[in-house]
Amino acid sequence: MMAVAAAQKNREMFAIKKSYSIENGYPARRRSLVDDARFETLVVKQTKQSVLEEARQRSNDSQVESITTPAVQFTSAQQPQKQEEKPKIEEIKTAEPVITEEPRSQTVVPEVVPQPEPEKVAEEPKETTTPNNDAGLTEEEVILANAASESKEAEQAVQRANLVLRMREGMGSLARILKTIENFKGTVVHLETRPSKAEGMNFDILVRLDMSRQNLLLLIRSLRQSASLGEVTLLADNSVSVKDPWFPRHARELDNCNHLMTKYEPDLDMNHPGFSDQAYRQRRKYIAEIAFAYKYGDPIPRIDYTETETATWTSVFNTVYELMPKHFCSEYQKVFKMLQDDGIFRPDAIPQLEDMSAFLRKHTGFTLRPAAGLLTARDFLASLAFRVFQSTQYVRHFKTPFHTVEPDCIHELLGHMPLLADTNFAQFSQEIGLASLGASDEEIEKLSTVYWFTVEFGLCKEQGQVKAYGAGLLSSYGELLHAISDKPEHRPFEPSLTAIQPYQDQEYQPIYYVAESFEDAKEKFRRWVATMSRPFEVRYNPHTQQVEMLDSVERLENLMSQLNLEMLHLNTALTKLRTASG
Repeated sequence: MMAVAAAQKNREMFAIKKSYSIENGYPARRRSLVDDARFETLVVKQTKQSVLEEARQRSNDSQVESITTPAVQFTSAQQPQKQEEKPKIEEIKTAEPVITEEPRSQTVVPEVVPQPEPEKVAEEPKETTTPNNDAGLTEEEVILANAASESKEAEQAVQRANLVLRMREGMGSLARILKTIENFKGTVVHLETRPSKAEGMNFDILVRLDMSRQNLLLLIRSLRQSASLGEVTLLADNSVSVKDPWFPRHARELDNCNHLMTKYEPDLDMNHPGFSDQAYRQRRKYIAEIAFAYKYGDPIPRIDYTETETATWTSVFNTVYELMPKHFCSEYQKVFKMLQDDGIFRPDAIPQLEDMSAFLRKHTGFTLRPAAGLLTARDFLASLAFRVFQSTQYVRHFKTPFHTVEPDCIHELLGHMPLLADTNFAQFSQEIGLASLGASDEEIEKLSTVYWFTVEFGLCKEQGQVKAYGAGLLSSYGELLHAISDKPEHRPFEPSLTAIQPYQDQEYQPIYYVAESFEDAKEKFRRWVATMSRPFEVRYNPHTQQVEMLDSVERLENLMSQLNLEMLHLNTALTKLRTASG
């Protein structure tokens, strides 16, 4: 019971910044109703409470004695008394999608930004030297400390951990936090930031790192001594199985699916062309705030683009227009012409998302919603399930008009939008999104990889020639010319193999996958998705904009009744056509 309560507390604290795939609520373990099972439950609860209280007291005592000591030694005298059900430390296996494993299409390994004469967080001038009377040791930290104290080897064993930090100050403190992690010999595997909803806090940071158990405990203590941090929490091991994981069931719930990945930001990455351009950084912040404020049903705010931004668009637009007849698939060229006829695609004006969204809705039912940057894989794929594409509105820096690692509106508009108005491609994109709902972390990684090698960098055959349909190729002429040349390897699209193909986004790909057609790609994808471990199927209802779980006989019977009625109408129409033509 104590473990469930502690995990619930962590989840509630993390609720404002969690990715949508964390199950909504924490289910209690199913217990027997017999008296002896109740008694056992009570004993376990009391035992864990006793262990926690003793460990917290020892931590408070040791903190007073060693507040200026650079390291803490765990001796047998500091270990909690062994209980009948002693907690065991396990490598964290979280179902939270915002914490991804190895590199994937939405996963990042942020670099520590070099700072002149960096200071440890614990040494900031604002810090108080008065020890905290309550160490605030959580159950997760007790388990960690207990595991570290078992032996010298256990103490130095590398632990993958997830920390949530609440920052009182702005993003300037992030560099000091990363430097502190580096000082404790930690490796950051994943990092996310977002505005905090907690009173008096500016940002929440989610950090996943690899570090020895001893150094991890010392790091947590050091961070808690920083005046710039309001709260430091070690997340629990999410080992409780969930039969019915939470995911968005209605398009309005996509308001909760806007979590960003820190990757290539002008405020944090010195290699970004806009890093030293204060005007550009302020512009990006302004446009990002528009996206964060957007809610389902709102009209998409219009951006008054500057002359510099429009000039960048013009350069890329003219290049795409020149390369399109020879290298782009026919579906893209057809929609491009339609967008020109509607006055949306012009070389002298950046299209507004609201106008583009109306165009897509008319042709395939897809709509757009503004995004502040690179989204987590689960959030982005979930949007596709509702035929919603999350698009940025900012423009790449003018120094690099023909290439950008981060997705800007030029990439979205020229790369993605035309094919989202094609019926077959729109259906393929939505099916990737539907497959992601309730999928495991491993399957999300595979789906992201399939998306990367198709929607972003896919090639297809057309009258014996290889043409481009991936948005990353259509909006970046350098990689386009590389992809269709003889330098990379071309392989036939097969989802089971494509899903495990390593990729990288810093250089051109050495391998590209070629689809026979969009229809062929859809059929292969459907067969592959059928092998996924998700114990239920989902269906999108366009009339209600809801995703329905097909997990009961009653629901399936209702759906079959609807389909039979539609088939009846289709057969009637076919009969009438044959009669008229006969």
